[in-house]
Amino acid sequence: MRFLSVDVFKIGSIESLTYLKNEHIFGELEANQGARYFVSKIRVGIIGAGSWTVASHLPNLAAHKDVEFVAVARKGVELLTKIKDKYDFKIASEDYKDVIAAGVDVVVVGSPTGFHHEHAKAALEAGAHVMCEKPVTIEPKHAWDLVETANRVGKHLIISFGWNYQEVMTGAKKLMDEEGIGELEHMTLHMSSMTRELLSNTGAYPEAAPEALPEQRTWTDSKLSGGGYAQAQLSHALGAALWLTGARAKEGFALMSAPMNAPVELHDAISMRYDNGAIGVISGGSSHAAAHKKVHAVEVRAIGSEGQILVDLERAAVWHHKNGKETRLNLADDAGFYNCIGPIDSLMSAGRGEAFVNQSPGELGARTVEALDIAYRSAASGKLEKRI
Repeated sequence: MRFLSVDVFKIGSIESLTYLKNEHIFGELEANQGARYFVSKIRVGIIGAGSWTVASHLPNLAAHKDVEFVAVARKGVELLTKIKDKYDFKIASEDYKDVIAAGVDVVVVGSPTGFHHEHAKAALEAGAHVMCEKPVTIEPKHAWDLVETANRVGKHLIISFGWNYQEVMTGAKKLMDEEGIGELEHMTLHMSSMTRELLSNTGAYPEAAPEALPEQRTWTDSKLSGGGYAQAQLSHALGAALWLTGARAKEGFALMSAPMNAPVELHDAISMRYDNGAIGVISGGSSHAAAHKKVHAVEVRAIGSEGQILVDLERAAVWHHKNGKETRLNLADDAGFYNCIGPIDSLMSAGRGEAFVNQSPGELGARTVEALDIAYRSAASGKLEKRI
C-alpha cells in the first residue's frame, strides 16, 4: 500500500474528508483542520492481461477509487502498450517477474492455466494477495500447494468464481448453511455455454474484448489449458456446486467428445462419487452462439437425507425443500447473469486489510481441480479413476 500526503485545507470540509475515507481514498484520518493526511493506494499488478482480464478484471479494478495500476505483464508488445496507456501502468513487460519485482499489494493472475501455479506462487511469496483465474491449476498437487503457500505467508488466495458473490448463489448458500438438506446423497450439475467456436478454433466467445480476442492456443492447447469445455467452463459450475454443498470428488468415470474437428473436447458426461458416498452426474456442453437468452445455462440439483435444493442460474431460480417447508427466493430475471465483480472487490478488500468473506477460496479451487483431474484421466483411460 502506498501513501501520498495531502493537506486538509486543499480538500475542503471535514464532511468531504469523511466521504473520501468511506470511499477508501484515505487511510488514517483525524478530524483536525489544517493537518496533513495520507492517501492510501492499493498497488495492483496484473500477470496475464488476456481477453477476459481486459473485458472484466481491469474495468472492475478501475471502479475502485483507491487503485494504483503499477505493473502489467503479457505477451505481445502492441496490446501491452495499449493496456499500459489506458490504465496508466508504471511498468509494462512481457516478463511476469517484473510485476513481482515492482512491489505490489495485490495481483491478478490471468495467464494460461498451465502457468497459474508458477505465477500465483511467486506473487504470494512476494507478499501480495492473489486473485487467480479458474481453474486455479491443472494438477491437483499444484492447487493444494498454492493453498499451503497462501496459509504459510498469511495472504489471501481468491479464485475467480464470480457466481459465488451474486445474489442467486449467496441466497442459496445461506439456505444451505442455515437449513441444509441433511447428508448429501445425490447431485446433478449441468452447464452449457457458447464456446463451440472458441474450442474448435473457429472463433471467439461472445463476451471477448474485441481489442483483445482470445489467443486460440491458450484455450485449445491442452498443455496450456489442461483440456476443453470442462476446464474452460465446467470449472465455473463446479466452483458453485462444490461451494454450495461442501462436496469433494472421490472417484469418477467420464466420456468426452470433440465434434467439429476440435483439438479439445466440446462436451462432457461425468459420473462422480463423493467422499461421503454421495453420487451424481456432471454434464457440460458447448452451445450455439445467441441461443436462448445468450447466457450460461447452469443448474445444480442436490438431494440430501432431509431435503433438497435447486439452483438454476439461467432461469434465476432457487428452490429449497426440507421437512415439508418450501422456500423460493424472489430474484430478478437477470440474477444469474455472470459477472466477476465479487472476486475483484474481495481482492481489493484484502489489499486494504479489511475484513471480508472469501467466497471462492483456494481450497474450493483445489477441490474443483481434483474433480476435473479425475474426469480427464478417466476419459483418457476409459476406466473409473480415483482422486490422487
